[in-house]
Amino acid sequence: MFERFTGDARAVVAGAVERASRAGSPVVTEEHLLLSLLDREDTAGARVLAALGVTGRRAEIAEGLAAARRRGGMSRADEEALADLGISVAEIVARVEGVHGPGALSRAEPGRAWPSGRPAFTKGAKRVLEKALRVVVARKEKSIGDEHLLLGLLAVRGVEGEVLERYGASYEAVEAAL
Repeated sequence: MFERFTGDARAVVAGAVERASRAGSPVVTEEHLLLSLLDREDTAGARVLAALGVTGRRAEIAEGLAAARRRGGMSRADEEALADLGISVAEIVARVEGVHGPGALSRAEPGRAWPSGRPAFTKGAKRVLEKALRVVVARKEKSIGDEHLLLGLLAVRGVEGEVLERYGASYEAVEAAL
């Protein structure tokens, strides 16, 4: 599949691997892919994010991702559903962190690094890459660009897509901008 990646898409993946390595993570997650996408300039994906007003909100997006990590990767929709049942996720997080310290519910990153020490990709990150390929095939295009990785992130329902949507980058908005 990687032979179909453009230079920009390869740079996003390489940036995600580098970001994971710097953080000491044994795996590359969807979050690493998203943050690497947000680091890009003058690519199709970067132009779409800029047109939608997302690029200038990188710090807010990073905060949203950190808040989701603090909730154990739980989405806002999940949090709202629990609130409807009278369960306060914020209260649970506060209690757990009070006993076990800050970030105690941060989702564990399952998986191990490759024997070379390079981070491996989580199942979620692999799903994003696979979805990007499916987007390309459905659009009858030949190569996978960073814009397809962005669509892949939005198509795979998760916290990263939820955070992007909160700032105006829904799948439909990105597709329309392309």
